[in-house]
Amino acid sequence: MTTRITRKHFTALALAALVPLALPVAHAQVPYPSKAITMIVPAAAGGTTDLAARMAAQALAPVIGQSVVVDNKGGGNGAIAAGLVKRAEADGHTLLMQYSGYHVISPHLTKTRSWEQGDFQPVANVLSAPQIIVVRADLPVKTLAELVAYAKSHPGRLNFASSGNGSLQHVTGAMLEQQAGIKMVHVPYKGTGPALQDLLGGQVDLTFGTAPPFMPHVQSGKLRVLAVTGAQRLPSLPDVPTTAEAGYAGVNATSWFAVFAPAATPKPVVDKLTADLRKVIESPAFRQKAQEQGATADYMNPQQLGAMVKSEWANWAQVVKSSKIEAE
Repeated sequence: MTTRITRKHFTALALAALVPLALPVAHAQVPYPSKAITMIVPAAAGGTTDLAARMAAQALAPVIGQSVVVDNKGGGNGAIAAGLVKRAEADGHTLLMQYSGYHVISPHLTKTRSWEQGDFQPVANVLSAPQIIVVRADLPVKTLAELVAYAKSHPGRLNFASSGNGSLQHVTGAMLEQQAGIKMVHVPYKGTGPALQDLLGGQVDLTFGTAPPFMPHVQSGKLRVLAVTGAQRLPSLPDVPTTAEAGYAGVNATSWFAVFAPAATPKPVVDKLTADLRKVIESPAFRQKAQEQGATADYMNPQQLGAMVKSEWANWAQVVKSSKIEAE
């Protein structure tokens, strides 16, 4: 029996033969990451946000298989960096190492915001650290009680630096003023790094910040730590009391430093990022380095980080309102 193949049959058979060849192309995905990853930092070099980014970038690169470049974009209380990441292609190659003060405090001071929480996808929390109250070594105070007494006997003379208006340092200073009944002059900077330099230079009297950038100068005797604003003393500063121990339990503030991606970043990309970051953050070497700097390696997955952001957003809104802090 002879089968007659018409032109119509031939065309159908030819198309059917091509389908298996076309399918791999249609479903092929570019592997992630396919190029270097840029981690944008919303502050100048020298602060804990910068340290968190550099620690994470250095440890993440060999795990994820691509170089991770840290890019400092300070200014605007974090708005410049946030805007860059918000507008970046949502492919996981541009990330934001965010500081909690910029993410859940500063926005409450701005009537018109350039970004919203929904513009970002939580990826992983990296570090957590309480604030410390640190003064220049030649300021004639050695305890928090002596600082309060000095401020009361020299009204308006003390000035304190922060990493920007609305930063956690700023809010912590305002909480101390409120709790102790004192008044100081707030001097905002574009990050902890520049604030630290002026503190060392004697242009400002004290500041509030996470311990890592201050530790070398504390150890050398150039700076003096009066108190820790967390619930417990720091292992790296065992002789320094908490604010609660010093009589000011209401001055309680802890910072966190976390990775975020543009909101539309695909779930498989976020899943790989958070899994690789978990390997890094939970490694003994990373934990040890964090502790030596006065911080804690504190991994949280996207769901946990998202829940913390939501809770802290509501909490700090109340703190800002009660402290009567306004945008400058």
